[in-house]
Amino acid sequence: MFSDRVPRRVAVPALGVLVLVPALLLTSCGSPGRAPDAALSPGAHQSLAGTPGARGPGAAASRPPGMPGMTMRPPARGGPAAPVAGNTVAIKNFAFAPATLTVKAGTKVTWTNQDTDAHTVTGQNGAPLRSPALDTGKSYSYTFTKPGSYAYLCTIHPFMTAKVTVTR
Repeated sequence: MFSDRVPRRVAVPALGVLVLVPALLLTSCGSPGRAPDAALSPGAHQSLAGTPGARGPGAAASRPPGMPGMTMRPPARGGPAAPVAGNTVAIKNFAFAPATLTVKAGTKVTWTNQDTDAHTVTGQNGAPLRSPALDTGKSYSYTFTKPGSYAYLCTIHPFMTAKVTVTR
């Protein structure tokens, strides 16, 4: 009776784990007479929603990528943003707005997080920007004293990048 309960490996793609299942359970889920090593596949007019290559209603291809309940997406990429004058940068919708800011030397720039997730303002290529993780409503300021181009990103979400250009 228990001799037919040989552990089989069954991939569960939606969870990304490998599960050992007794063969008795595999045959009770499949068609009678099906070979024990046959791949699981949907029957007529069925789909295995959430599996790679799934088709039909409820298939994973119709859902956005990522973890359930997450709405984070990188900003749409168009052409380079036109430089904006001012001294404030909003952090919202997982982007720095404006993405390109032009200020005169001696200007204090302030970044304010308007997202529900924490973000940082961290200089690239030696830029001196080093904020802590900014929770919702928190701000970070830096006074630019030397002309140049200062690229920065959010270290928590590295797809979030922007630049401050400092003129004389």
